Amino acid sequence: MSLKTLILAAGKGTRMKSDLPKVLHKVCGVPMVKKITDICSRIGSEENILILGHKKEEILKVLTDMEYVVQEEQLGTGHAVIQAKEKLNGFDGTVMILCGDTPLLKKETLENLYKFHKSSNATTTILTSIYENPFGYGRIVKQNNKVVGIVEEKEATKEIKAIKEVNAGVYCFEAKNLLKALDKIDNDNEKGEYYLTDVIGIDVAAGKVVETFLLEDNDEILGINSKIELEKANCIMRDRINSSHMEKGVILIDKNNTYIEEEVEIGEDTVIYPGALLQGKTSIGKNCEILGNTRIIDCKIGSSVRIESSILEESIVESKVTIGPFAHLRPKSHLKEEVHIGNFVEVKKSTLEKGVKAGHLTYLGDAIIGEKTNIGAGTITCNYDGKNKFKTSIGKNAFIGSDTMLVAPVNIGDNSLVGAGSVITKDVPENALAVSRSKQVIKFDWRK
Repeated sequence: MSLKTLILAAGKGTRMKSDLPKVLHKVCGVPMVKKITDICSRIGSEENILILGHKKEEILKVLTDMEYVVQEEQLGTGHAVIQAKEKLNGFDGTVMILCGDTPLLKKETLENLYKFHKSSNATTTILTSIYENPFGYGRIVKQNNKVVGIVEEKEATKEIKAIKEVNAGVYCFEAKNLLKALDKIDNDNEKGEYYLTDVIGIDVAAGKVVETFLLEDNDEILGINSKIELEKANCIMRDRINSSHMEKGVILIDKNNTYIEEEVEIGEDTVIYPGALLQGKTSIGKNCEILGNTRIIDCKIGSSVRIESSILEESIVESKVTIGPFAHLRPKSHLKEEVHIGNFVEVKKSTLEKGVKAGHLTYLGDAIIGEKTNIGAGTITCNYDGKNKFKTSIGKNAFIGSDTMLVAPVNIGDNSLVGAGSVITKDVPENALAVSRSKQVIKFDWRK
């Protein structure tokens, strides 16, 4: 394969009404332009070249190490491609040109377009689709089933506007011919812009082979120019993702009310209830139960895990763990097998070994907790002195009574017991009882 891609991403996207560059708006968690660059890399393109303009610095923060050129003035698609001429000089292969705001394009579509282009010995191939209401799209004009040109909406006559085959904005060009044709385009049109589509007419006039490749699913070429179209793209992508998971054996109780991002992996027979949000590079094992109002971000979840109405971030949860309702797993937490954390338990940067239980109203931060230790309600690891963070270590089979403050740095030994209501500031050895309480005072007849 001798293929390079040009990705048009220079426009302001004024109809988005946003300070964020249009192509950085996300569809199911991934910036639109990143979806395009990822797909181009996956089809075997040897170089992906971005054509940037408006707020290019913001785009380059997301797409680091990308080749790019700058279109200082937005003077049309043809003008945009002209900016990349130096990058294409000497290249004797195919150039695929795409837009950075068409995030629904599939890898298979681009692969099939390229294969058709090469097999038909075309100089230029246009990806097209059929729309019953093609308003706004450039029309594919043909005579005797041969392409004679592409006419933009504003330039079209009534007869041309009746044509239903439209330009999808994706092309394969033979590089050397493209560079020659770009030298011949002008801006003699209503908008005063240099249209890339004028290359088609130049090729036809020169007797070059120009082909069309018809795309059946026109959802793929939805261009995102407004927040309304962005929402539509999210709905389409979400349906694709959720349907794919169900085909692989995942049970979604209500796929229309379940949000799963593209990089999430889920094992067979896991049940996802309505209202769940699964984001980032999350992986979930088999036979899990993820109940509504749960949000999981960049986590690794084992098998047979039950999570209810909780938030999990950048953490590891091993098999047979139960979490929630209303628990919060903050980054760098690790719950090993058969751990239970319940109502209003927060864990941050801590490891809970096998069988640890913290049922309710507890904060465990910067802690290591040994196997089968029980943490009573209201326990807090006091890990921060206002300047530095300190660690708490609790051994195996310990019992921490309710309403205990563990003032770090502190170590609690194996098989130890801390009495309820204690403030522990010193290490507790193995097999010991630690109690720290104020003396109870009773004033009789105080009510009178």
